[in-house]
Amino acid sequence: MFEFNRIKRLPPYVFAIVNALKMDYRRKGEDIIDLGMGNPDMCAPKHVIDKLCEAAKNPKNHRYSASKGITQLRVAITEWYKRRYDVDLDPESEAVVTIGSKEGLSHLALATIQPGDVVMTPAPAYPIHPYSVIIAGGEVTSIPIGPDIDFFAEMEKAFKKTWPRPKMLIINFPHNPTTTVVEGLDLFKRIVDFAKENNIIVIHDFAYADLTFDDYKAPSFLQVPGAKDVGVEFFSLTKSYSMAGWRVGFCVGNKDVINALIKIKSYLDYGMFQPIQIASIVALRGPQDCVEEFRQVYQSRRNALIKGLNKAGWHMESPKATMFVWAGIPEPFRKMGSLEFCKFLITEAKVAVSPGIGFGEGGDNYVRFALVENEHRIKQAVAGIKKVLNKG
Repeated sequence: MFEFNRIKRLPPYVFAIVNALKMDYRRKGEDIIDLGMGNPDMCAPKHVIDKLCEAAKNPKNHRYSASKGITQLRVAITEWYKRRYDVDLDPESEAVVTIGSKEGLSHLALATIQPGDVVMTPAPAYPIHPYSVIIAGGEVTSIPIGPDIDFFAEMEKAFKKTWPRPKMLIINFPHNPTTTVVEGLDLFKRIVDFAKENNIIVIHDFAYADLTFDDYKAPSFLQVPGAKDVGVEFFSLTKSYSMAGWRVGFCVGNKDVINALIKIKSYLDYGMFQPIQIASIVALRGPQDCVEEFRQVYQSRRNALIKGLNKAGWHMESPKATMFVWAGIPEPFRKMGSLEFCKFLITEAKVAVSPGIGFGEGGDNYVRFALVENEHRIKQAVAGIKKVLNKG
């Protein structure tokens, strides 16, 4: 038997258990409404698809590309940041294109973290945030995040109790899975000051920048003066432009961190298919009404789910951002734990959601709904769940 120590550090993938049960029921002919994986169901904008098709007909675009992204895409990224957040970035030294933000985060950890290094991440968390560190051989210190938690105070506690002192902080606002948001720039300013005082690199995952509701607007970490001195920000076209399978992301900010990511990527890939990069330029520079249309769809779905579940007796707060609802398991079912409760919902309500335990520490009393079905299907899911709650 072969043993692989890095793989042994990774726990069983909890979501696979739910997916296997879901597929088992579907093979039996059951209609399972899937609100589990955050996999956008809407099509990318037509003008972006048209550009992809046009670019794909040019034989020159089928050759190897640039691992750090073609020049015009990096320029378009920096223009987008200037328009959106009034942040100045150098496309040559402060921007790199990634094959989705997940790839970028993973490779950045490999480039900057070595065995013995400690990284602070929120808990619960999107799995790649802590596990990119573990794959790189580092250690993780968790910072509790969620409703009524002072994130900065918890971060200070985590820092003080950890030795060796953490080298890096990974943050994610709006947050997946808890949907926690920051109001204004105050928290980011405090984090920048703290990072400077303690020589910490800050990585901000800004994937849900555009999926904001009820007049809430999500700020960029890089809007804080001095943020580029300590950190970088990742963004993905997955949610804002509904381009999930295209795998287009980018990282911008601190030159040293960007250079480390560029260097390791130069050994690992040749960049994404060039027509996808050309189409991404059109997405960033072209009309942005599609982003607003996607946002409105997610907000309408959120409203339908929250209203329906609250009427059914499953009370929860309405999130200000992301494509998720982070829901505390109803008291009569809480002792089951999130994995068993999710299996129960598939079996009894014919609805699949994600177990909170899959997002790590602090998640087992919750499940995560992804707003990836139309409103009719969401109402159908609510009806199934209501029957289960009444039985309970």
